[in-house]
Amino acid sequence: MSDDKRVAIVTGSARGIGKAIAWGLAESGVNVVITDIIEDAANATAKELSGLGVETLAIKADVSKAADAEMLIKTTVGKFGKVDYLVNNAGITRDNLSIRMSETDWDLVLNINLKGTFLCSQQAAKAMMKKKFGRIVNIASVSGILGTAGQANYASSKAGVMALTKTMARELGARNITVNAIAPGFIITEMTDQLPDSVKEDYLKDIPLKRGGTPEDIANVVKFLISPAADYITGVTINVSGGLVL
Repeated sequence: MSDDKRVAIVTGSARGIGKAIAWGLAESGVNVVITDIIEDAANATAKELSGLGVETLAIKADVSKAADAEMLIKTTVGKFGKVDYLVNNAGITRDNLSIRMSETDWDLVLNINLKGTFLCSQQAAKAMMKKKFGRIVNIASVSGILGTAGQANYASSKAGVMALTKTMARELGARNITVNAIAPGFIITEMTDQLPDSVKEDYLKDIPLKRGGTPEDIANVVKFLISPAADYITGVTINVSGGLVL
């Protein structure tokens, strides 16, 4: 281990919300492991964040595979000696109406969004238990609370993430490991920015704050949940939705 800085793994952090989370942690002086299925983008993000004066590491990993999740944690511990924070952000969508959704699209979304969160948390918890400290933050979605037409797979996976959060919080609390979740609402990213204006307007009309969120809005809550200010918070899901979910 090169120093006593905290060490965070952020899955799916080569771009989008995951990158914003990784950036926010690096700005706070946390060494960050960028892991993503897109290797070139992960390397580029890690190099970019290293300019903030922290150590970074890029690891290509498919979180839906147990061997990759184990490799991710072992490689991180091998370099830094520990894992303090895990942010399970990796996720995908494959939208379709339930009656038309293929088994392949159902399995793919559940495997990455829910199984991936479980596998990475399982491996990270083993490392955290040895240090008797850890903070796990899972990125869920308001879709897992409200249900969203055309997203049976995605909504189910995110509801599962929230249930997993509660269960692991109960199991790991005695080892000084907290497990919490964040449920973003309509967040403006490169992906959502490409939606037709009419679709964006439909989202915004139901949001009391009348604007979409930013990736930084999510990153700020992650920073809170891993901070000493949140030491007595575990097993909760915080909605970051501009009031879409009250």
